[in-house]
Amino acid sequence: MPNVIKTRKPVLFATAVAAVATGLTAYGYLRRKLYAPLATVPYVDLHKYSGLWYEVARLPARFEKGCQHVTAEYKLRSDGKVSVLNTCHQEGINGPVETAKGVARAVDGTNAKLKVRFFWPFEGDYWILDLDYSDYRYALVGTPSRENLWILSRTPHLKRNLRDMLVGKAHELGFPVDKLLFTPQPVVDKP
Repeated sequence: MPNVIKTRKPVLFATAVAAVATGLTAYGYLRRKLYAPLATVPYVDLHKYSGLWYEVARLPARFEKGCQHVTAEYKLRSDGKVSVLNTCHQEGINGPVETAKGVARAVDGTNAKLKVRFFWPFEGDYWILDLDYSDYRYALVGTPSRENLWILSRTPHLKRNLRDMLVGKAHELGFPVDKLLFTPQPVVDKP
């Protein structure tokens, strides 16, 4: 009898893990089917996209709780992937700094759909939905589930008309813009 119990535990555990994985996959599939396909920009030059970006606004996310003065820095690597360094100041513009390092990879030839990994083996979507093609000064980034959204700028503050335009675009794409959090950033003295 003891041998039967020992052999059942691994089988039961494997069955439970498989059931949970199947359920999560089905849940993700159904969530994506609830929304119309999400259009991205036609092409992103990752050399131009590289550099420092300031977060202007975001949808609430557990991993950014309490974050202010948020930045993301992207560096194109020789293998075509992009190094990611996210910085957050906790509970204030000058609060304690937290950073997260990750790697992004393009999933198609447009470079507008990326997968970002901060913790192996988990990857998240990072889709560029709108972009200032003239000089890459602002970007609208989201996920097909409409759960994550970021408005990014090369400067700590984005002109109100541009910000409103990006919020309007996000609304048209089905994002819950009424939940947007506008990220406090430092005031920069003008010369």
